[in-house]
Amino acid sequence: MRSNAAYSSYQQNSITVESPAKLIEMLYEGILRFTALAKRAMDEEDIEKKIYYVNRTTDIFTELLNSLDYKRGGDVAHYLTGLYTHQIKLLTQANVENNKEKIDIVIKVTRGLLEAWKEIHQNELAKGV
Repeated sequence: MRSNAAYSSYQQNSITVESPAKLIEMLYEGILRFTALAKRAMDEEDIEKKIYYVNRTTDIFTELLNSLDYKRGGDVAHYLTGLYTHQIKLLTQANVENNKEKIDIVIKVTRGLLEAWKEIHQNELAKGV
């Protein structure tokens, strides 16, 4: 009975994603949100929260890696593989070293990715793709 209530609650609270493109945008926004929270946790010297938010961010990059389509994406997919992997490496180093500057690099890269993604998506919408 309890699982039915939980499932019903999940259905009511689930996010409807307009398209895969919107989902990618939401993942990039999640990275920005969690990295900001990780930096705040570093400022507050809250190790548990820092680790939690760094891990959440790493999970998102892992999901992005798993979603790459090498057949359709070609060189771009291979480039993003390296870029996402490097961001995970920076997050790991930031976590171990308590280094906010490395998180700032991840934030800067992710903002660039988000802006580029939005621009590409807008161009596709304008073309009717």
